[in-house]
Amino acid sequence: MGGHEMAPHTPQVFGAPRQSRDAPLSPPRIFGIPAARAPIVAVLRRGPSDWSHVGRWDVARGTYEPGAWIRANLYPQRCDLSPDGRWLCYFTLKGGARWDVGDTYVAISRLPWLTALAAWSTCGTWTSGAHFVDDRSVWDAGPPDAGDVAPCQARFGLATTRPASFAVERRRGWTETADTPLRAAGDMWDQARERIAVEKPRPGAGGGVRLRVRGHYAAFRAAAPGDVVYDVVEGDGVTPLEDVQWADWDADGRLLVATRAGRLEVRDGARPLVATQPHAELGALAPDPAPAPAEAEAW
Repeated sequence: MGGHEMAPHTPQVFGAPRQSRDAPLSPPRIFGIPAARAPIVAVLRRGPSDWSHVGRWDVARGTYEPGAWIRANLYPQRCDLSPDGRWLCYFTLKGGARWDVGDTYVAISRLPWLTALAAWSTCGTWTSGAHFVDDRSVWDAGPPDAGDVAPCQARFGLATTRPASFAVERRRGWTETADTPLRAAGDMWDQARERIAVEKPRPGAGGGVRLRVRGHYAAFRAAAPGDVVYDVVEGDGVTPLEDVQWADWDADGRLLVATRAGRLEVRDGARPLVATQPHAELGALAPDPAPAPAEAEAW
């Protein structure tokens, strides 16, 4: 549906995705959305500026599967990954989209593709997106404008996302730090606060080690990578993750990161923070649209 531009369905080991002969002029923007109950991360990559790419990072197997390329803007903080890592709910602006749903819409696809299995038209970009919930009785989206949602409703509900800074992180156990200014009652889109910080304890560490991220206008994750800063905090000690543009703990307490250069790494989560597994090199990828495989059409 929708004339989406897709990439070949070829599972690859870390480092294997097709790269351009010449590296991009600027590093890509990368954001990860971990599944709640599976070692899978949806990787959303922006760059060149008018292109977005989706990939599937299987942390347990140590593989990265490149998926869709779309000449459009994906909004990471208004996207979500189903708890089992199977489906991606995404919000996009695709100018000139040739289908009845229009050029701004929320859709559900099979990761790592963007083929819309169901889609809802939106009135422009002022929408907060939607996310999966375990309660199947929750279905805020209503009937889709395209597709059939019955297979999804059999497993998960779909809720409207409340506009808030770091919306994706909040659903995954991150909370605001004590020194973060309170949100004003009239700040509908959570944009008035100058700087917002959220943190998450390392699993199995008893809260003694925390991952912290600070950002500006974090509700939309629209800032350049340098405007989002990560640290590992342990007692009074702070270890800046200066080379990192996205990070989160996995269920085993390892640190999953995307570096500013575009590498996906698994680190041991303790000082010194070093990579403990091979990584994917996504920095030099070039747009490589191609038809999606047949399986992207099926729930």
